[in-house]
Amino acid sequence: MSGIIVIIGEGVLADCVYGELSAQFEVVRQIDFEAGVPETVDLVLVLHDAWHPYAHQKAEKVLQPAGIPWLCGFVQFGEGVIGPLVSPGTQGCSQCADTRRLMAGRERKEMRELKQRLVTHGGMPRDAWASRTGIFQVAHLLVEETRRVLQGKTVQLAGKVYLINLKTLESTLHLILPDPLCLVCSQLPDDSSTAAHISLQPSPKISADSYRCRGVDELSKFLTKDYLDYRTGFLNGKMVNLKSTFADMSVNLPLFAEDVGTAGRTHSYATSELTAILEGLERYCGLAPRSKRTVVHDSFRNLKDQALDPVKVGVHTEEQYAQPGAPFTRFNPDQPINWVWGYSFLQERPILVPEQLAYYSMGCGHNFVFETSNGCALGGSLEEAIFYGILEVVERDSFLMTWYAQLPLPRLDLNSVNDQELRLMIDRLQTVAGFDVHFFNSTMENGIPSVWGVAKNRKQTGVNLICTAGAHPDPVRAVKSAVHELAGMVQSLDEKLDANREAYVRMLHDSSLVQQMEDHSLLYGLPQAQERLQFLLDENRPLRTFEEEFERGARHTDLTDDLKDILNAFHRLNLDVIVVDVTAPEINRNGLHCVKVLIPGMLPMTFGHHFTRLAGLERVLRIPAELGYVKEPLELDDLNPYPHPFP
Repeated sequence: MSGIIVIIGEGVLADCVYGELSAQFEVVRQIDFEAGVPETVDLVLVLHDAWHPYAHQKAEKVLQPAGIPWLCGFVQFGEGVIGPLVSPGTQGCSQCADTRRLMAGRERKEMRELKQRLVTHGGMPRDAWASRTGIFQVAHLLVEETRRVLQGKTVQLAGKVYLINLKTLESTLHLILPDPLCLVCSQLPDDSSTAAHISLQPSPKISADSYRCRGVDELSKFLTKDYLDYRTGFLNGKMVNLKSTFADMSVNLPLFAEDVGTAGRTHSYATSELTAILEGLERYCGLAPRSKRTVVHDSFRNLKDQALDPVKVGVHTEEQYAQPGAPFTRFNPDQPINWVWGYSFLQERPILVPEQLAYYSMGCGHNFVFETSNGCALGGSLEEAIFYGILEVVERDSFLMTWYAQLPLPRLDLNSVNDQELRLMIDRLQTVAGFDVHFFNSTMENGIPSVWGVAKNRKQTGVNLICTAGAHPDPVRAVKSAVHELAGMVQSLDEKLDANREAYVRMLHDSSLVQQMEDHSLLYGLPQAQERLQFLLDENRPLRTFEEEFERGARHTDLTDDLKDILNAFHRLNLDVIVVDVTAPEINRNGLHCVKVLIPGMLPMTFGHHFTRLAGLERVLRIPAELGYVKEPLELDDLNPYPHPFP
């Protein structure tokens, strides 16, 4: 059997692997890369008894240009690490593996600092927890994988790593997804207007009653397997809430500075896990550009013929910008900022969008607004993602329009709906959680069915009120979605309100203290805050049936047709729908898509009362009169001055 192997490194692991392989292959031993690597080599093994990140970086630098595959093996804190098999010209290298392992770990900040020190000052000669027996096990797995590579057999470590507990000898195999921002193997294309163009394609529904193009059975084949791994996944843990009214599951998205939980709430824990994973993927995609490199950096004044005017999406007032310590500055049309390409459906052309509006962690040092994930949505097709991104913008716009204009929305008779599932959901929320549920029709001028939901506590303890919203062409689905959201908040908000009641009482009297997302909902958990919602809760208004309040729209078998109906509704109102494709490579591998939807003129959801964005949005003054709630357009002083209660 032919094959030339180079072993770089020294120590027990390198000695063991050399002893096993030299009887079968031609093996060259070197301490480091200083002498270079023979051109005829088939595989390089970089082996150490401790973690030597400098040697791995050197291997990438030397072997990638030479077109030589390589495999690393080392010991780190009593654990053997093997892989991944690095094939030049393909994404997924040793640095990707380090990033995934470090980010999934609890001490990610400390581990990154350690890696930097080891790169600068060199690695340790031997890991203190490395047992000889454990190293023999690592060597055995390395030898077997090397034989597979040289014999042309299916390898285990293509895009994966072995982690071996040197105390128990347990070996586990973990997927390594290439890091799209990797400095070694990333192949990000430049952002371009050509790539931003969107041509809607058919997206058949999975069934006549569905508004999805891919079903749970299909998604379950890869979501957990590819994305949820406590050692190397960018979702690295899950938690089941057995006390929740419905099946509540959350997963953890590890970011460098914090851990972010994303939740799924359905009627089964299995489906809730998939929903939580999808929510985590959506959050990940919306944070920063990972599929393309931002290349446009210029002022709006120079780009205005092909760019979105940022003021049209709503900005802060002069008073907000002038506040001491304000984390944003007024928009300056002469200030160069980063721009990314999106697509305008009204203008039917690509359009430049400020990067900080497309990705909500990208302030770039020139924040003119505080942007959230509003309008960010994931789907099984691009069309599905756009569809749900629009619905999220609509849902939150209708909620804020109602709040600021204090609209006395029509009360909905939930008993008028012949839907057993909804009836059982509401009964469960009442019986198990002790909350009555009230819904109101908050549909705005676009005609897309929207609802405002309120859960009212029957008990003497816990939060008094919880509000939420929903939007969907099928208003019953909008209500169901809102009920799941309400149920998911009941227990957690009860505990937090009881623990910090005095703080929320202070917020009741000083709105500037409302600074975090949860502050909004917890403030209105106080019984004394209920009077601020009396414009909505007035029970003297008659109940209205769903048939009276909502027109039945056209039924389609293709989700793209539903999307076109929605786009036409906005077109008639001369409101643009701008879509930025934020799909990260990690989800694109499974045919998933993620977008950020902006609809200039619609009210953007903000959290923290000082982050309210109303300047430049005249709709909030005009629409209440157009819908017949008031006789004349409102003035700014007419708007509700209190923090909104959106959760």
